[in-house]
Amino acid sequence: MLTIRVFRAIDDLTSCEKFAEGHANVLKDYGVTKVTSARTDWFHNPGVYVVLVIDNETGLVVGGERIHLVSPGFYLPIQEAVAIVEPKVHTLVEHYANNKITGEICGLWNSKSIAGKGVSMFLTKMGVAIARQIGMDSLFVLCAPYTVKMCQDSGFEIETSIGNEGRFVYPKLDLIATALVVKDLHNISPQSQFYEEIIDFYDKPISQATVLGEKGETIVQYNITLTSASKPVK
Repeated sequence: MLTIRVFRAIDDLTSCEKFAEGHANVLKDYGVTKVTSARTDWFHNPGVYVVLVIDNETGLVVGGERIHLVSPGFYLPIQEAVAIVEPKVHTLVEHYANNKITGEICGLWNSKSIAGKGVSMFLTKMGVAIARQIGMDSLFVLCAPYTVKMCQDSGFEIETSIGNEGRFVYPKLDLIATALVVKDLHNISPQSQFYEEIIDFYDKPISQATVLGEKGETIVQYNITLTSASKPVK
């Protein structure tokens, strides 16, 4: 059984360290060492929310993701990742941040112990719901080719105004990343495959689910509520 919880980064630095260590280890397994979302300056960013996946049996952190809001003094990871080849990313983010709250879901990872159990897809859907819960209006993601459809099914659209129709060589010369965005978190298309599940997360932030994957099923207990003091102010 797994447990998932969410917290603001500055409120729990010890858990941030566990998240970062697990994320770095997974990236190393794939030979990736330069990913902006793997940096640790976000520990002290008041606009970062962390989703942590814990194995109930071992007590170990086995996965997670982060949601970064546009905050004074901090670029989003997508800006830091692609601005050197696509400066227009700054203008794009500013457009979505104009009198609204925008940000990015990033740093999604899971350990080998739960690979193939459907947790990454579960976290993607949950991340969209959490972004909506904390009052965000739009949400970016920069993802690998094999996760593009998963993101599209969760309400994201490819952002074709930047890069090569939204695609970039990143984080290595032999890898491609695609930029996507949920343009309006308050009006996610009911045609999105995971629409009902996303709304269910939003309506029932404390619950339990059976997650299915290619390598079996996993029971997940989750509490994705946040106190009003932890939520951003428009």
